[in-house]
Amino acid sequence: MKRFLLAFLSLVALGGTAQAQAPATGFERLPSGTEYQLFRRAPGGGYQRRPLVVPTDSAYSTRQGKFLMAHVAYLTGRDSVLQSSRQQLKNQPVPVPLQPVQRKGGPEEAMSLLLPGDSAVFRFGADSLFKGRPVPAELKRGGNALVMHVTAVGLVTQAQAMAAMQQIQQQARAEQERQAKAHAATQLPKDNAAIQAYLQEYKLASVAKKTPGGTWYVITKHGTGPLPTAGETVRVKYRGTVLATGKEFDSSDKHGGTPFDFKLGAGQVIPGWDQGIAALPKGSKATLLIPSSLAYGERGAGADIPADAPLRFDVELLNTTRPAASSPASKGKPAVKKASPAAKKK
Repeated sequence: MKRFLLAFLSLVALGGTAQAQAPATGFERLPSGTEYQLFRRAPGGGYQRRPLVVPTDSAYSTRQGKFLMAHVAYLTGRDSVLQSSRQQLKNQPVPVPLQPVQRKGGPEEAMSLLLPGDSAVFRFGADSLFKGRPVPAELKRGGNALVMHVTAVGLVTQAQAMAAMQQIQQQARAEQERQAKAHAATQLPKDNAAIQAYLQEYKLASVAKKTPGGTWYVITKHGTGPLPTAGETVRVKYRGTVLATGKEFDSSDKHGGTPFDFKLGAGQVIPGWDQGIAALPKGSKATLLIPSSLAYGERGAGADIPADAPLRFDVELLNTTRPAASSPASKGKPAVKKASPAAKKK
């Protein structure tokens, strides 16, 4: 959802003046050069062409400061879909802020012409729309034009628009989580098979253990301290490699030998770290074997961690620190937090 809104708002900001040429068949033209077809829902159903009214007419008088909820789709001049709110926002309309038009000849001016119940098609010449900027290759290949289809649903206040956006974001997050869980359920047997093959190859199957959450670990040196508990700050020295290739992607040595500190169980690191470190007595050294769903999942991380990659971490739990007890003397004082030597999550 955020990706669609950013792309939409960046396009709305564009504008230009088209060179004089004949409009496409069936289209009319604004003085700025934008070509349009404007429709309104007919009483008996369907849509019929409607004339363009001047935006200063009474129908527009209450629009300033409100948001137009609309379904928006961007296509090339040859009808290849570039962006679609119906597809990307699960058929939810996108809120469009209605303010005085600053740039004519682009989507901002086009949106200013619409009233709730309207449906419209707008055509913008790519060269004029992106004047002074490179025209995207897909537009050049697609007829050198940007086509915008809009269905205006209704006018809402800013508060209503923000509430609608929050609902869309929640639905998008829920859908992403559902897809991630479905993918993890398919990928997990493959990851576990790879981990089991690794344990068999290096004769570690008899000593390997598995946390309830699914992280495998092999303790190579048993520490004498207690197990860390959630909320404690743990200090870990580490080296991370991709299980399948053995390629190192990060280590304490890459950060000058400085260990990594994080609060256990607070979600500051990948789940496999929270699970694996919690299973190690203080002072232990161990190898963590982490399925991709408990690491960086189907997205991977940067150039060094591929998608769906189980990871191996060689770790040493150096220290654990309990949270400082709050006292009346310390209340209201700002907490001084030392910057971590490792910028990214493990």
